[in-house]
Amino acid sequence: MIKAVIGLGNPGKQYEKTRHNVGFMVADAVASLLKCNKKYKEKCFSHIYECPDHDLIIAKPQTYMNNSGIAVKNILDDYNLSPEEILIIYDDLDLPLGTIRLRKKGSSGGHRGMRSIIENIKTENFPRLKIGIGRPERKEQVVDYVLSPFAKEEQILVEKVIQSAARCILNVLKYGIDKSMNFCNQKIV
Repeated sequence: MIKAVIGLGNPGKQYEKTRHNVGFMVADAVASLLKCNKKYKEKCFSHIYECPDHDLIIAKPQTYMNNSGIAVKNILDDYNLSPEEILIIYDDLDLPLGTIRLRKKGSSGGHRGMRSIIENIKTENFPRLKIGIGRPERKEQVVDYVLSPFAKEEQILVEKVIQSAARCILNVLKYGIDKSMNFCNQKIV
């Protein structure tokens, strides 16, 4: 059973609408749908939405993407959770924009935020929801690409993706990961 939904991103206004912050965007959408209360938990290095009606927290680590594992480890310790009870939401360069993928476990796939989590909690066995952001044309453009906002012509699709990902998470909370795979793993058009 999932007890913590954790969206990855970078804190600060300058990163708010960037591709790398799609995890934060989905976390906010889920919190809004569940009408959760927001409060800051200093010891978890995260912004935490408490959802008492759903026995759930929704977290947005404030440690910057590459150190996400520090916050996730603190959340696990503070809320006495196992890795299988969290769901991490993050951007994925290897999936085209408009694609979401739910997985029970896996490697970091080169994503530094996920690598930090795996290193800090010492396992790859935790659920994750990947949000496709596509890849830039040239490899050397990756950092600028993930830290840039979505293009104007992508905005409608991005909003659909965020809402679909939020509905996916609600499905996972209600039915579990295994029963939610077909519902969640989709290409939004």
